[in-house]
Amino acid sequence: MEQAARLYLDLLKKCLTRAVFPDSYRPVLTPGMQYNPLVRSVYSVFDRCLRAAGLVLMRPLEASVRTDGKDWPKEAETMIGLLRLQNLEDCVIEVLEQGVPGDLVETGVWRGGACIFMRGILAAFGDRERVVWAADSFQGLPRPDERYPQERADKHWQLAEVLGISLAEVQANFARYGLLDGQVRFLEGWFKETLPRAPIGRIAVLRLDGDMYSSTMDALEHLYPKLSSAGFVIIDDYGAVPVCRQAVEDYRRQNGITEPIVRIDWAGVFWKKR
Repeated sequence: MEQAARLYLDLLKKCLTRAVFPDSYRPVLTPGMQYNPLVRSVYSVFDRCLRAAGLVLMRPLEASVRTDGKDWPKEAETMIGLLRLQNLEDCVIEVLEQGVPGDLVETGVWRGGACIFMRGILAAFGDRERVVWAADSFQGLPRPDERYPQERADKHWQLAEVLGISLAEVQANFARYGLLDGQVRFLEGWFKETLPRAPIGRIAVLRLDGDMYSSTMDALEHLYPKLSSAGFVIIDDYGAVPVCRQAVEDYRRQNGITEPIVRIDWAGVFWKKR
């Protein structure tokens, strides 16, 4: 049964990233280019002209892009790549095998791929008690929070057309894989409003993918104290977004957290709570 579960999870990872039937091409506009207003505006005009003629500007897709999670896929349910999905699988299976109490939580779910995968792991190993919590605004990222001068120049809020995936679409993605049921709960709204009153008890795996300083700090302040001993916290943007890394380091320093940070790939890290 465990071998069958592993085969299922391997296939699920490849489907969620579209690595099993990869796109032949990917969008020309990369995540880094998205942050440049001038590039975005010029590209938008050019793209509209091409679409009027029935054409789309694309570029070849290298297999490593989906392994490393280095693009914003056109159709895949997750952008985090195979390496970070494998890390998520390892963490969830360990807490299941070790009986670490608590639910599985992700803050910042985009199209829902990582949460779908966590629900798939629970199904594969026959866990009928734990809940997967998917917390997101489902409308993109907020404007810079005046509480934190560290993110005064943050531009993520301008990318709602790419990062703002509706709750209905995320739920449809869960349903596509047969994984939308009572073991999945959604927290809709800005983190500073939803997380302080979230009806979450103990947490076994906490995955943060909020990009911004405020989103990262809000998640850590309100959810990390609920993380069980021997549970895992995963930070998706630690190596990719400097203010996310700063929020993590500030929180760890303020709370005397000394567990070693382990690198997953170019962007993601995690540590195990002692």
